[in-house]
Amino acid sequence: MSDQALVDFCELVGSHDPVSVTGGTTRFDLGGSLSEGTRLVNAPKGILRYLPDEMTVQVRAGTSVADLHEALAEKGQRTSLPERGGSVGGALAVGENDLHVLGRGRVRESLLQVRYVSADGRLISGGGPTVKNVTGFDLPRLIVGSLGTLGLIGDVILRTNPIPAVSLWLAAEDADPFAARNSLARASVVLWDGTRTYVHLEGHGGDIAAEQAVLASLGRFEEVAGPPVLPPHRWSLSPAQLSDDASLATAGIFVASIGVGTVFASRRQLRTSVSPALIALTERVKAAFDPTGRLSPGRDVLQGRP
Repeated sequence: MSDQALVDFCELVGSHDPVSVTGGTTRFDLGGSLSEGTRLVNAPKGILRYLPDEMTVQVRAGTSVADLHEALAEKGQRTSLPERGGSVGGALAVGENDLHVLGRGRVRESLLQVRYVSADGRLISGGGPTVKNVTGFDLPRLIVGSLGTLGLIGDVILRTNPIPAVSLWLAAEDADPFAARNSLARASVVLWDGTRTYVHLEGHGGDIAAEQAVLASLGRFEEVAGPPVLPPHRWSLSPAQLSDDASLATAGIFVASIGVGTVFASRRQLRTSVSPALIALTERVKAAFDPTGRLSPGRDVLQGRP
């Protein structure tokens, strides 16, 4: 291993006491608070390699998403990571998608390669800069959403995507949100608060004009400054549940992301019971990656599901 920053990170993590990475702490208690006495460490920072023509970037986990996107914007690109003040590693460990997931893609699909420190203090690498060169178990997708319980992320290679030339928010009170989602070729966001449908269009001018024409046939859409205020709690509901008034009755104030399954609500969602098979599988994976339970103890990835 020639990367001195990762050598130092491996030594910092060690192989004995309970340990976790702090990240940006924007979702630090997701999945439960860390056990008392857990040592906190910082992941290395910095952009290692950016290939705009290949649309990939290699970046250290401690780098803030804001700093990464600022650097990528100079070449007219971005990633699918959400912009809420956290770090790259933290965003991947949490695994929540950006509001614009329909346009930017899912976080799990954007991670091409991950290098992380294992429970025994070794550097592990999974994935590769191009999908065709990757064989074996898909470690990157497993690490996304694991809340630091399987490994502590050192650096990653991410897909990038172009920043669209035109961005336009529209809203209507007389439009069916599901019809809007199904009629548009590629909306970045379709939201519904029970009364009003919001649509975010991104792309080239001609494409935006064509999409606006489609929306005009569905309702009286007018340009607005942006999305509605999003309530703090994330729910997960199927399309059938979104169409059922009873499913949303306990959500309080809500904004549903149509076609995604995420609902932002003013009240916490009551979790359904987790199947014994899923619990057993999760425990087996945890035991294989961290047999002594030293990585981010106290966190439960099933409890922390977005």
